[in-house]
Amino acid sequence: MRIVFAGTPDFAVPCLRAAAQRNEVVAVYTQPDRPAGRGRGLTPSPVKREALLRGIEVFQPENFKSAVSKDALRALKPDLMVVVAYGLILPQSVLDIPTYGCWNVHASLLPRWRGAAPIQRAIEAGDRESGVCLMQMEKGLDTGPVLLSQSLQIGEQETGGQLHDRLSALGAQVLADGLGLLRADIRPLPQPQPEEGVTYAHKLDKAEARLDWSRPATVLANKVRAFNPWPMAEAVVAGERLRLHGAVALDEVHGAEPGSLLRAGRDGLDVACATGVLRIRVLQRDGGKAITAADYLNGRPDLR
Repeated sequence: MRIVFAGTPDFAVPCLRAAAQRNEVVAVYTQPDRPAGRGRGLTPSPVKREALLRGIEVFQPENFKSAVSKDALRALKPDLMVVVAYGLILPQSVLDIPTYGCWNVHASLLPRWRGAAPIQRAIEAGDRESGVCLMQMEKGLDTGPVLLSQSLQIGEQETGGQLHDRLSALGAQVLADGLGLLRADIRPLPQPQPEEGVTYAHKLDKAEARLDWSRPATVLANKVRAFNPWPMAEAVVAGERLRLHGAVALDEVHGAEPGSLLRAGRDGLDVACATGVLRIRVLQRDGGKAITAADYLNGRPDLR
């Protein structure tokens, strides 16, 4: 089976490997190289690096508006196009080119969390369950019928980065299952998404990282988990701006002003919220590395 793979970040790499395992990946599409790192040099995407290691031809169009870009895809004569976090919206004229259309691996249980940041938004919302859907792509944003899906439980202290890695691996497994069925000439039955339960996972914004102490502690604890490793939650505690790598919510009644430091000890820094207390366990000072609250207090004896 001739497959064209379209993807860009780390999340998509296991899916590319799964697609290449028992199929012919005739080309990889990925975002153009972008400036990155201290030198701001042009850097290839993780998917491009994986494709080059495998000797797969790489295409990096800015979009598919031109006839040239569509003709190039058509010339590859793909049976299927697999799309995983590619970063471009594909027009219907492109979706129609492959014999079996385009499949998308999406990191949520659709229709919940359509859009750009389903992993982080699920944690931020306090979801206890997530998963992966293999979807037949349509023109709408993540609206296509679901071919296969698998769910998993979100750990109580699981971060966005940890869930990302688990869903990436699960996505590769679900894709491999779908491709196996197609090779056996079995078309997975498309299941239309229900109209109820639709939510959208808007793109993460660095401005969201600052915690608002007037919110409940449970809400802030979810943000700390969801935004790790990026954009990483931050807050001013005892007059110092800190990046928060790990925190838990305590169901504690207090009469303090939100943002007040209630206690500081080896277990963490306890900060008053509108309701409850946020216990900060792992943090990072400006220019420093992530450390435990106990190590932080060694440099802030005034807080003990």
